[in-house]
Amino acid sequence: MSSTSGVTASEGPEDILRRRGTAQQKSTLETQPSTVVRSESSKIPNTPLAASIISFSLGALFILGVLMFSNRGLQSGIVTWQLGFFVAAWAAFHWGEFAVTAGWNREKCSVDSFLLENGMHYHAAHSIAILEYTLTVWLKPSLKAYPYISAIGIALVVLGQFLRSAAMIHAARSFSHTVAWSKLPNHVLVKDGIYSWSRHPSYAGFFYWALGTQLVLQNPISFLGYAVVLWRFFNARIKYEERHLVRFFGQDYEDYRTQVGTKIPFIP
Repeated sequence: MSSTSGVTASEGPEDILRRRGTAQQKSTLETQPSTVVRSESSKIPNTPLAASIISFSLGALFILGVLMFSNRGLQSGIVTWQLGFFVAAWAAFHWGEFAVTAGWNREKCSVDSFLLENGMHYHAAHSIAILEYTLTVWLKPSLKAYPYISAIGIALVVLGQFLRSAAMIHAARSFSHTVAWSKLPNHVLVKDGIYSWSRHPSYAGFFYWALGTQLVLQNPISFLGYAVVLWRFFNARIKYEERHLVRFFGQDYEDYRTQVGTKIPFIP
């Protein structure tokens, strides 16, 4: 009997469906995580179609941002290179969260990995930042005419994105977007690589990434707001998370905590 793509000529449609239904290996397009239950508040369907639509949309936003950033001929009014960089950085961050999870932490990957449902406060913060920028450009554009501040912001965004992605890649299956309540069999204490520099490099990365975006936009109000809100959030989250880590790893984590800081200001 001849065969094509693993289907024998004697197989009918019902045989093919039955064989697929009993296959032990999941499809590579499967988006259902095997170790993490999705949040009940999730509104985005966890399907390959949703993942592809989100990826396409984020890619389109990224390209638009890059064009705004690189082509000054497109710029007029509030359409500036600074806003273009912000749009591109935002799109790249959310796509990167899913891509890195899919590549190095497959069993926890779902549509939630895009982190697009971070809560009302997260989206409100970005909306306020854009509003502050556009109003200032419209009413007093001279306040945005300090390119060296934006240059520092670009460096911080790049550094923050590197720290965030590197932390997720290095921790691999030990990384989770949510705080683990119980120790999984594959959960190990990662202390080498980038974790020898910071106990929580993913948090430090996002902290500097977010502050960098506001330096790029030269938003003094949003910069201060981001700094205060993010510091309070990470300070509380790190304390909460480390109570679980001490329970999981005992003295080993206690020793690690005394040797390596968080690299977030005023959070030891």
